[in-house]
Amino acid sequence: MKKYLLALMMTLVAQGAGAAVVGHNVEYRQGDTVLEGYLAYDDTIKEKRPGVLIIHEWTGVSPYEKMRAEQLARLGYVAFAADIYGKGVRPVGPEQAAKEAAKYRGNDRSLIRARGAAGLETLAGLPQVDPKRLAVMGYCFGGTAALELARSGADVLGTVSFHGGLSTPNPADAKNIRGKVLALHGADDPYVKPDEVAAFQKEMRDAKVDWQMNYYGNAVHSFTNPKSGNDNSKGAAYNEKADRRSFEAMKLFFNEIFGTR
Repeated sequence: MKKYLLALMMTLVAQGAGAAVVGHNVEYRQGDTVLEGYLAYDDTIKEKRPGVLIIHEWTGVSPYEKMRAEQLARLGYVAFAADIYGKGVRPVGPEQAAKEAAKYRGNDRSLIRARGAAGLETLAGLPQVDPKRLAVMGYCFGGTAALELARSGADVLGTVSFHGGLSTPNPADAKNIRGKVLALHGADDPYVKPDEVAAFQKEMRDAKVDWQMNYYGNAVHSFTNPKSGNDNSKGAAYNEKADRRSFEAMKLFFNEIFGTR
């Protein structure tokens, strides 16, 4: 019965006439908590391929993360937008989002790591995925979560943070990072201050991580999301150039770690 109900919940996503990308919701668990992510892949590709875990902004899995998953599917990856908060927990507005995100961003990062690990395990177990070729990426809150998953020692070849928080209460855990790291950062981001950036870079150097960091001029927080508006004075705003350039940087990074092109 459970499998039947899950099948009823799935929704195919057409990407234009004759498109091969399909997408559907996937229910899974972390402990006793039910989570609901979004899976996208090209169903014309028969061989196993790299899997990319996407972690959401502070409002939870939304059409934005689903769009990103479909973008990655069109590049030939299996993309899974993981759910950190739990099925049906989708904050509305900054106050609710800040309150929910705070549950995971305190000094104890065990829960955010566990939720990320549950998503990665789900992705790795899919029949379309090569479990030896995995990566994790995230936006804003999701960038923080992606880095924490890497610091936990997750078996990923690479980690990408888009305008994510870079600080951690456990900088020594960077020694556990097993893959490469790419941080994509708005040069004028008022929420991730220069001292936080400097501490992150020191953390990466001290742990001898293979890391890169790109700065995007005239870009503030949340520069990849059009729903952020266009007023930099608010601290979060969309920047078309930074969005495009950072996505291209991510593509090159994935080509490197996965041996694709």
